[in-house]
Amino acid sequence: MDEPKNIPAQSATDFFRFNPPEWLARSTIFLMILPSMLLLGISVASINAAAGYYGISPSDAQYSMIVFYAALASFFPFEKRLFYYFPSKTYFFICVIIQIIMSWICFETTSFPVLLICRFIQGLANCGTISVCITMIFSRLHTERSREIGYSVFYGILLCITPITTMFTAPMLDNSNYVVIYKAVMFTYIPGSLLLLILMKNLRLAKKLPLYQLDLPGFVLYATALCSIGFVLIYGQERYWFSDKYIRLATIAVVILLVMCYMRTSKLRRPILNLGVFKFRNFYVGMFLVMMLYLCRGAFGISSQYFAGTLGMDPLNICEVLVWNIAGIIFGILISSRLVIQLVPMRLIWMAGFALLLVYHIWMCFLITTQADQGTFYIPFIVQGMGAGMLLAPLILFMISSVPAQMSQTASAIGVFVRYTSFCISIALINYFQLKDVNTHYDRLQQEVTATNPVAVDRLKIYQQNMASKGLPADLSAKIANVQLSKAMKAQSELRFYLDYYQMISYLLAGLLIILSFIPYINRTKVKVIYSQPAAVSY
Repeated sequence: MDEPKNIPAQSATDFFRFNPPEWLARSTIFLMILPSMLLLGISVASINAAAGYYGISPSDAQYSMIVFYAALASFFPFEKRLFYYFPSKTYFFICVIIQIIMSWICFETTSFPVLLICRFIQGLANCGTISVCITMIFSRLHTERSREIGYSVFYGILLCITPITTMFTAPMLDNSNYVVIYKAVMFTYIPGSLLLLILMKNLRLAKKLPLYQLDLPGFVLYATALCSIGFVLIYGQERYWFSDKYIRLATIAVVILLVMCYMRTSKLRRPILNLGVFKFRNFYVGMFLVMMLYLCRGAFGISSQYFAGTLGMDPLNICEVLVWNIAGIIFGILISSRLVIQLVPMRLIWMAGFALLLVYHIWMCFLITTQADQGTFYIPFIVQGMGAGMLLAPLILFMISSVPAQMSQTASAIGVFVRYTSFCISIALINYFQLKDVNTHYDRLQQEVTATNPVAVDRLKIYQQNMASKGLPADLSAKIANVQLSKAMKAQSELRFYLDYYQMISYLLAGLLIILSFIPYINRTKVKVIYSQPAAVSY
């Protein structure tokens, strides 16, 4: 979704010293873009493993991921100037070296502040690496049709990042410490880097622009605002929201910083962002629908909690289920790209995608139990993948196409901001409802578990008999039986939370489908991406 890099038509091959086979060029680019995308998912690969190794809370582990994402989102509007200033090969390898060094420091350190600093710097360099890779990919696509397919493939990869990262890290987490993941990422950069070192020319993609007009104060304000938003949404529930002074200060800081960013953008002669995008009604529609999609993606994330916590699946078994989700995403991408090319109205594509997500959430409400076979979830996960695959690329295409071509850079930056904020909101909602619902249901169960409740009495007797059959004395058996009953009540409370959350998202999706059926004017926006390419943000 970036603006065109002023690449001449023949430069599709000018990136390379010679004209390599298409399969070699694409494989090389893929080998470089994949480790960069994996870096974001590292923090969510295993929150508890990260928290345990660094001696931090799960919220701290989540925030380290948010800092990385905030760096990506805030640096994207400013990265183009650096992209134009340095020769492409030099710029690319500077970013790769920075990411490898930061990964090594993350591997060596056990300090949380150092981890946050390194993750932020990783996010900045990650944006540069992906920007070069995307430009190389889209410089080889010269038609509207090929670029639409390129968008679908790129955003399809983004949807697959979470399951791919889980599959990538599961064997390592099973056999070693959490930080071995960072060492593995360092080594994954080597094959693609060596190939590009041999194949790639050190050319400039546009006229060299000086850096003296680079809006560094604006970047600092924007990055601080995004980190503050993440702090409020990640730690809000843990710190009881506005009863905590740090949450209040961070909230005030967000408001002040965003107002300062707006005022600065309004007064600059050549602002990085063109606020004229907010004059277009369909741009608001796209922002709203992207937010809804990311809220649904957050609900998908609690499936892994359910598999690991309630069903007791190990990471490898969870990976087997996620493979089916990847298959669904690929199938959904193929369908949506075909429909976009055939000029099927966007509203119908969205309604089909959100309807599939609705089917998935309703289906899960009937499948969530204390005991289930992993094969039960294969088809629902295919349905979820198809729904997400049919939505993300068409939504981004719609947002970019709803504004004039000269505003595509701003549309990209705002879209990234919406994706980042929605991702943080989904985590905040899950944290809030998980604590609230689990405690509420647990209190209700405690009120029902009395000496006059025959179900509770029978369950305690079963636990006591099991302990007594193992040779434990009666008094100790009674104590252990009470502990086991408490664990069973907690498991049931968590189960009710999963059901409640899926039901809430189902109601949200049903309402969204009704709204979409009554706003036909969105069909007036025609997809046009011949002069644009995806944002260099890997989530």
